[in-house]
Amino acid sequence: MRSQAQAIDIAQLTSRIAAELALFAGAGFLLFAINDVAVDVIYFARRLWRSTAVYARFPHAFASDLIGRPASPGPIAVFIPAWDEAAVIASMLRATLKRFDYPLYRIFVGYYRNDPGTRAAIVSVADPRIEAVLVDGNGPTTKADCLNHLYDALIAFEVATGRAAKAVVLHDAEDVVHPLELAVFDRLIDRAGVIQLPVLPLTDRDSQWIAGHYCDEFAEAHVKELVVREAIGAAIPLAGVGCAISRRALERLAAAGDGRPFAGGTLTEDYELGLKVGALGFRTMFVRIPARAGERGMVASRGHFPSTIGEAVRQKARWLGGIALSGWDRMGWRGGWGERWMRMRDRRGPLAALLLIAAYTAALLWTQLWLAHAFGAPLEVDLNPTLATLLTINAWLLGWRVLMRAGCTTSVYGWRQGLLSVPRLVIGNVIAMLAALRAVAVHLGGGMPKWDKTRHIFPAELAQ
Repeated sequence: MRSQAQAIDIAQLTSRIAAELALFAGAGFLLFAINDVAVDVIYFARRLWRSTAVYARFPHAFASDLIGRPASPGPIAVFIPAWDEAAVIASMLRATLKRFDYPLYRIFVGYYRNDPGTRAAIVSVADPRIEAVLVDGNGPTTKADCLNHLYDALIAFEVATGRAAKAVVLHDAEDVVHPLELAVFDRLIDRAGVIQLPVLPLTDRDSQWIAGHYCDEFAEAHVKELVVREAIGAAIPLAGVGCAISRRALERLAAAGDGRPFAGGTLTEDYELGLKVGALGFRTMFVRIPARAGERGMVASRGHFPSTIGEAVRQKARWLGGIALSGWDRMGWRGGWGERWMRMRDRRGPLAALLLIAAYTAALLWTQLWLAHAFGAPLEVDLNPTLATLLTINAWLLGWRVLMRAGCTTSVYGWRQGLLSVPRLVIGNVIAMLAALRAVAVHLGGGMPKWDKTRHIFPAELAQ
């Protein structure tokens, strides 16, 4: 009897702990869900307005219409920072040279003196439009440091040729560029300080769950989230690929940073760059434009993302630490209500991970209690009516969130990937929790950040 009473006491304590954790997670998720629904409302309101007030009067624009307009396109510099990219950089450069449908561009590729493999791969692509730029130091430093060396090389090239670049485009060593992206940048960069195109991860048949969850997240972010950011007047953070910075904006950033426009003390210099350009008074643009009439595809940057859980955790920990932790310290809270709202959304990652840990722990504890009860243990697991109501509301809101995620994924990748996006939410949650733990540990450890890059692959069908 005594042991049975002790077991009941332990079960009651376990149930109480689970209830407290569920209440904490439920309250947090409710606030997050209301926040997300507000974004959804703005997104659909904007779509309705554009369909009735804009497209009823003007035809849809297509990137193919921009080819040859204006008649004298401006020179564009493409920056590709590279560290330990011998496996992909040559294939990427060859494919890029074949794909770009633009008459006037130059590719600056940075490499380190202690990375001879990458240098050999770069110089193996013999083309006058490619310039290999040595970072005179041992790598890795940071991606921003490599980009600053590329900026110095651009200035030297401009001085030697007497012609300034119209814009600088950023890409990574594994990217698949769109043929029409430079034409889009050339036509629109005079209107803005930065332009970001959609980033759409390539599907990986061998990693439908890990690599696949990036497809879901980027589809939602670059179908809906960035559209809403622009609509409310918040600055567009750059993704570091498929984006262009006007030469005027870079000069302003360089003047404020002792000649170094890219922030070297962070691992998310691309995210910060977009916000800084917006703070300088430049317009920041997110451009979703169909490639050609009658085709479904958008002008976007594509590439493979990490396919293993370890690499995904490392990458997301870098993003989380740079945006939510060091970004809070470096960028602060500036701008109007829209800017502050979006920065709050950007920085909620660590709290979201904590809420997920609490929710999964509560679910695990309750599952053990219910299983014990099902097998005959004299235990009763009752939910407080307030908590039950909160969980019910959150369940409906979760259903809406799942529907939105599946809809965004379907719009980009088709219905099969849309269906897979539902179970992949759990995969994304697990990766987010592990990444948050790693990001906090790295942030508390201090020290100068290093280029904590992941292994890259280039599509085999484009490698030749």
